[in-house]
Amino acid sequence: MSSDPYIGEIQLFAFDYPPKGWKQCRGQLISIIDNQALYALLGNRYGGNGNTNFALPNLEGAEPLPQMKYYIAVTGIFPPTN
Repeated sequence: MSSDPYIGEIQLFAFDYPPKGWKQCRGQLISIIDNQALYALLGNRYGGNGNTNFALPNLEGAEPLPQMKYYIAVTGIFPPTN
C-alpha cells in the first residue's frame, strides 16, 4: 500500500506552508498545463477560464481551528475510476 495521497485529496494540516505536492485551498488560479491530472478531476467548477487556468476550492474560514489549514494534493496517485 502506498502512502502517496490521491490527487485532489483534501486534508487539514497545522502548517502555514504547503507540504511538498500540496497547495493551500484558497481559491487561487493555477495553470492547467502544469496541473493536468488535477484539472481532469476538478475542471473549472471552482473558477478559472478553462483554457489556461482553473481555480482550487476556497476553504479559507472553514477550518475547525485557526492554526489549521486545508490543502489539496496536486501530486500523487490518480484516483481509480470505478
